[in-house]
Amino acid sequence: MDFTISPRVEDYRARIARFVEDELLPVEADRTNYDAHENIRTDVLGRLRDKAKAEGLWCLQLAPETGGQGLDTVGMAVCYEEMQRSIFGPVVFNSAAPDDGNMMVMEKAATPEQKERWLRPVVEGRVRSSFAMTEPAPGSGSDPAGMMLTTARREGDSYVVNGRKWFITGAEDAAHFILVARTSDDPRKGLTAFFHHRDTPGFRIERRIPIMGPEEHGGHCEVVYEDMVIPAENVFMEEGDGLKMTQMRLGPARLTHCMRWLGLSKRCVEIATDYAHERIAFGERLADRESIKVMLGDLAMQIEVGRILVAKAAWAIDQGSFARKEVSMAKVHVANLLHQAADTAIQINGARGYSKDTPLEWIYRYARQARLVDGADEVHKMVLERTLAKEGRAFWTWEVGA
Repeated sequence: MDFTISPRVEDYRARIARFVEDELLPVEADRTNYDAHENIRTDVLGRLRDKAKAEGLWCLQLAPETGGQGLDTVGMAVCYEEMQRSIFGPVVFNSAAPDDGNMMVMEKAATPEQKERWLRPVVEGRVRSSFAMTEPAPGSGSDPAGMMLTTARREGDSYVVNGRKWFITGAEDAAHFILVARTSDDPRKGLTAFFHHRDTPGFRIERRIPIMGPEEHGGHCEVVYEDMVIPAENVFMEEGDGLKMTQMRLGPARLTHCMRWLGLSKRCVEIATDYAHERIAFGERLADRESIKVMLGDLAMQIEVGRILVAKAAWAIDQGSFARKEVSMAKVHVANLLHQAADTAIQINGARGYSKDTPLEWIYRYARQARLVDGADEVHKMVLERTLAKEGRAFWTWEVGA
């Protein structure tokens, strides 16, 4: 087993670290740079994105011919973790959800014509994108194949779409959408994916759903499709491949969430450690108290466990595996770790942590959704149990080299 990274990946990591330190943390510290939804203001974002492009730190996850830097999944894990030291990091480098997952699946599976029309503008940062799958109950949630209610009915060379989606991340600011809708009752081939533009007649945003935490640009919206006509040329992959496309997208996307959450978890420890070394109470530094040492030591260990889980899943993906069980284990562990890291850091910082003087309260509110998005903890644990029941003792194996 080799846990080293290449000099090229280390070069990207080091340059990202410097960019975050010099360019992003000062912006993050100034509340005037935040928009009304507690994300970076778009004008400030534009200037930073131009700098990231100029320094060759743009779209690390995509191939050079697509407009990226060509890092593999392991390299992405190293760099995504580093860029999320700042709460604004991923969006500056064009590595934030949902564009991140949308770009990767379009690069992998779209036709050349579709890439030119739907992918290139997102890669270049001219537009944002959104992924429309989740529906209000009793519609599609963790079981899209069995519960999808939005329909796309074939009429000649077009499809007519009707339905409702909600918690569609980034929808208010997105121009390009990937929509998943039902085209038949086939349990495996009943869903189809489509591209559409926000200005397509029959599509509207019903509302931007208020949420507990800070929001991605474009929020989390409820959207409505009423007799929206989509030309057949906008089918993504083939009719009936919607579930396949969704699985292709969500596996790597879940893992990139984990990569970013590790960066936030480390930031929480950094803030807590700095304060513990500065703060004196009852005649001693907080950092010298055994209780604080235990709290920080446990977090350091749990972060390293998360990094190993993410690294193994990333390695498996780079070997051509879907890495379903590896991604599920990483997703559950790191999502819970993020909440623990924010909570512990706030506890150590006391009232300062609960205030907006640090990003800890921002991270704490953001962290609660981690255990829900891209599959709730319970769903992933059921997937793991199902795999265990199928594989038995073979669940725990080592790959044998040639």
